[in-house]
Amino acid sequence: MKIRSVTYFDDPGFPLKDEFVQRADLFFRQAKHRFQSQDYEVQTTRFASPPFPLFLKGLSTSELIAYAQDLEEALTGIGYEYISLGPALTGHPESYSRIPDLIQNTSHTFFSGSLTDPEKGLSLPAVRACGEIISQLAPQDPNGFSNLYFAALGNVPAGGPFFPAAYQDPGWGPGFSLALEAADLALTAFSKADDFGSARAELIRLMEKFGYRLTAAAEGLEQSIGVQYRGIDYSLAPFPENERSIGLALEKTGLNKIGDLGSLAAAAFLADTIDRADFRRTGFSGLMLPILEDSVLADRAASGNLGIKDMLLYATVCGTGLDTVPLPGDASAAQLSAVLFDLGALSLRLDKPLTARLMPIPGKIAGDKTSFDFPFFANSRVMELPGENLGGFFLGDGFLDLKKRDH
Repeated sequence: MKIRSVTYFDDPGFPLKDEFVQRADLFFRQAKHRFQSQDYEVQTTRFASPPFPLFLKGLSTSELIAYAQDLEEALTGIGYEYISLGPALTGHPESYSRIPDLIQNTSHTFFSGSLTDPEKGLSLPAVRACGEIISQLAPQDPNGFSNLYFAALGNVPAGGPFFPAAYQDPGWGPGFSLALEAADLALTAFSKADDFGSARAELIRLMEKFGYRLTAAAEGLEQSIGVQYRGIDYSLAPFPENERSIGLALEKTGLNKIGDLGSLAAAAFLADTIDRADFRRTGFSGLMLPILEDSVLADRAASGNLGIKDMLLYATVCGTGLDTVPLPGDASAAQLSAVLFDLGALSLRLDKPLTARLMPIPGKIAGDKTSFDFPFFANSRVMELPGENLGGFFLGDGFLDLKKRDH
């Protein structure tokens, strides 16, 4: 198990405030030392701001780009690897169209776009705007890599440490949370178990053991520098090698291949086990199934055993939704929006946070091999994007009012 990210949350202000940079520098130096002294590998330290339309409102696109570049320079100079300027918001419709230019003109900065409003429901224009963003980002890089820096968010609250979904609530003070790369815990627990009961017990034991140690270190950091510790996102993120594959862990329950019938039950079991573990939780803290970040998931998608409809089905019981999904380069904004309509509707009816990070690959069609050269990705094949463009009611300007299902 490793710490994928220690994510620091704060308001950098506009203009960029010197006192913010000083706080960010102090946190970076103290946090990395604190966790490394406890023998944890910290892969990245990241920063997340409030949603950019709130604290940077009124700026032109060129002014936003200049600010994002200044913030990136200041924080990467300290040592932060990645920055999130949060989501475009349904109440600020002009904010969505800014994102492609912002991503094109920065190197380490992530953005997202909200599909939903907690009071009004699923925003039809916001869904279509996020489809347009994904379509516009795809040709910025020959491998469609620019879409790594963007996700569409359905019903996602502030405070989660995993990117691109991370953002700060504007009413909060400085804080931090932990994102873990912990798929190996599930693989270890399930490999030695004889049945669901013993597998659950062993995974909970491992999660709570490390969760207790991490919380003790994090609370010590909180006390020493006065930055609030908000918890662990224990979504068992994988790494693209079999020893750290959440797909392989699921197959250890008795599946022949993930994607076969029975996979939904296995996914529900693992997500339910995470729910039962006792730790200070934040973010998704659910089952994460990122296609390109997991060697087994990438293989099963390449063989056709996993499709995008399978991933939407598993999103009903898991925690994060659709992540790093390779799609045909000619996928239209309307086709992409159709996926987002389904994901946003699920997030509201099930009252859970879900995201979509869809990656059309320029020049490739369904079945073509991907060719990423990135240590956090396994190569796969482009997945089919079925369906036609939506029309009728879906082209409206308002909200689809969806309430959570009462049980």
